[in-house]
Amino acid sequence: MKSKIRELRKQRRISQEELARAVHVTRHTITSIENEKYIASLPLAYKLSKYFGLTIEEVFDFSDMEDMDDESF
Repeated sequence: MKSKIRELRKQRRISQEELARAVHVTRHTITSIENEKYIASLPLAYKLSKYFGLTIEEVFDFSDMEDMDDESF
């Protein structure tokens, strides 16, 4: 799943480590989300969006998930 985490973080001059500490995850988790290797859980997506003052939909791109059928879940 694509996200705007990297762009938002760079706009605000925040390191991966600083963001990770703020939302109580590891730097590796932030790296994995930025590189589309990990899909954030709903609670983490909420924390990240709240941290940036945006909605979850403004931070994460769900268009890939819209193509999935219900049987995939």
